[in-house]
Amino acid sequence: MSYENFYEVYGYPMKGNKLQILKDFLLKEQLEYDEGIQFTVNLCNHKDEIVATGSLDSNVIKCVAVSNDYQGEGLAAKIMTILMSHGVANGHNHLFLFTKPDNIDLFKDLGFYLIAHTDDAVLMENKKNGISEFIQTLKSHVNYDNIGAIVLNCNPFTNGHLYLIETAAKQCDFLYLFVVSEDKSIFPAKARCELVKNGVKHLNNVVVQPTSGYLISSATFPTYFIKDKYKSNEINCLLDLVIFCDYFAKLLNITKRFVGSEPFDNVTASYNIQMKKYLNKCGIEVIEIPRFEEKGVSISASNVRKLIAEENYSEVKRLVPKSTYEFLLSDEGKKIAELLKKRG
Repeated sequence: MSYENFYEVYGYPMKGNKLQILKDFLLKEQLEYDEGIQFTVNLCNHKDEIVATGSLDSNVIKCVAVSNDYQGEGLAAKIMTILMSHGVANGHNHLFLFTKPDNIDLFKDLGFYLIAHTDDAVLMENKKNGISEFIQTLKSHVNYDNIGAIVLNCNPFTNGHLYLIETAAKQCDFLYLFVVSEDKSIFPAKARCELVKNGVKHLNNVVVQPTSGYLISSATFPTYFIKDKYKSNEINCLLDLVIFCDYFAKLLNITKRFVGSEPFDNVTASYNIQMKKYLNKCGIEVIEIPRFEEKGVSISASNVRKLIAEENYSEVKRLVPKSTYEFLLSDEGKKIAELLKKRG
């Protein structure tokens, strides 16, 4: 059957009745619609029925599905070609996709390469050896025996983050700070990375690096293909740890990973427990450092965001480094404050 028998429907993203029809189609294919989607293409037949679909969230391909009645027609390849062309047109040459392990061979045939997988989830990219080449660009040119790492979001960078970093830096010869690159936070990735760099300039054995699309967070991990939603956080965590262990730790000779204790968020607290179990098996020591407290209260980025929204800058000033406070008073910082106020 030729592609001429189908027509394309685009959504930026889909809305209204078209969105509901898409959700119904995905559900029939045992998938769920992912709310982070920005662009969708559907292939429809002469009856106006969706026979294949695929979507993009920034540079992540999601929700690719072909109706069982149209398998073997090359429709997945057509969908992927459209998604990749749209990605490139919007500045995303490097694309990622999360999927089920059953789909590895399908996406390999469509030009994607396996990064890591667990029994429940797979991460792939359209660049051969992309992750290895990326990590080589991060590697220190000096050999150290005692190398540590911290993965942070820093939304924004607080005195709590600074305390964690300073404490960890004293326990190793060299410390990598990996700042999550995905733009799913109110503070943009570029701004968060700069805040961390400016906040740790006084530490000679610390280097700040982005994660690109490789180290993931609960905010960015898609769960549209996972049947048991209660397991989604566990699945997310394990895939993230496999990537960290097999690539970052292995290629950068990291032997310690530092984390802050988590008294507020159950998901992060659970992540810390699973991290200890998995990384210890890989020969990586996980060191949990108690949260820094101000007047007996643990500092959290969420509380700092709340204070910014309330325009309580005198309190914010006590909880963040000078460089973060100065950023908050800048034009970019004021724009973020306005967004926080609108969100309530």
